Formats: sequence, structure tokens, C-alpha cells
Amino acid sequence: MASGNYEYQSDFARRYVAQGKAEGRAEGRAHAVLAVLAARGLDVPEDVRARITACTELERLDAWLARAVTAASAADVVRD
Repeated sequence: MASGNYEYQSDFARRYVAQGKAEGRAEGRAHAVLAVLAARGLDVPEDVRARITACTELERLDAWLARAVTAASAADVVRD
């Protein structure tokens, strides 16, 4: 059985598969932001961690990931 090539036939299935993929991408980006902060040895307060992990906007998560590389603190990453 080939995996990864199946096309769902119903709109219902396509919608929820797409939603699951989007959620997975957001979770991955949030994990990346936290991983960069951890690798840099920056403390991540629980409120900042919760904001990062709750975010589902890929563009915002990408911006936070770029900031995480040079930010002085985790709070600076999520500051708008």
C-alpha cells in the first residue's frame, strides 16, 4: 500500500486533513521558536511559552522565529 498519495474524495475529509496539516505546521514552528530560545540559554516564562504554543498564525510564528535568533529575552520575541 502506497502512503502519502491518497486523495480524499469528500470535502469533509479534505477540509479536516488540511486543518490537521496547518495545525501541525504551526506546532512545528512554535517548537522551533522554543528550541532556539532554549539553545541560546534564554529563560522562557510560562506566559510567553503559552503565547508561543497557542499561536496558529504561521507568518507570526516565522517572525518570532527570526527574532528568537537575536532577541535579548523571550519576552522580546513576542513583543508586538
